[in-house]
Amino acid sequence: MHVSAFSLNLSKSAGRIAPVAALLLACGCAAPNSALLPEIDSWETRTLVLAALDDWQFNGRIAVRGDSDGFNGKLRWTQEQNAFSATASGPLGAGAIRIEGDNASVVLTDKDGIRTTLENAEMELRRRYGWTIPVASLRYWALGIPDPAAPADTAFDENGQLERIRQRGWSVIISSYAEGGGQLMPKVLTAENDDTRVRLVIDHWVFFD
Repeated sequence: MHVSAFSLNLSKSAGRIAPVAALLLACGCAAPNSALLPEIDSWETRTLVLAALDDWQFNGRIAVRGDSDGFNGKLRWTQEQNAFSATASGPLGAGAIRIEGDNASVVLTDKDGIRTTLENAEMELRRRYGWTIPVASLRYWALGIPDPAAPADTAFDENGQLERIRQRGWSVIISSYAEGGGQLMPKVLTAENDDTRVRLVIDHWVFFD
């Protein structure tokens, strides 16, 4: 913000905004639909509870490296039942790309606003950019569970937390957990296959009623 240029106006605005902000906080309106997850006390409960979640989102950062190219950027992933929307802002310092879809189709919106329907999202992203993202399974891996649509090998750490998933030709390592929705959720995970490495750092989880 240009504080030095607009300090007087900001001071007047702050005086008007502060009572409204206080009212919102007092009535719990700051995040009206956010919710806590139910208690998760076993791996079986975790897989059942998290696989059944319909509406949630996370904000974080993503780094992707392929054979010939890659990018770093901020990432917002929103899940609404079977539909997802993933926006990576600032890849290669040139705007944002958006990938959205459901069980039927996936649409890519590139940095120029051009929309393309992807018949095979992983393959076509690799052909277009030289890297790919495991869009079909990432929604589950980010939650710290395997994709229920495919066989998986799993490994756990000494605390009983999921540490590794091998699935669909990808090896996923969850190296850090943090609080999200009142439960421990993945904080840092890395997914690799033969030609792509995807590193995801999740800064903030929101789960909706």
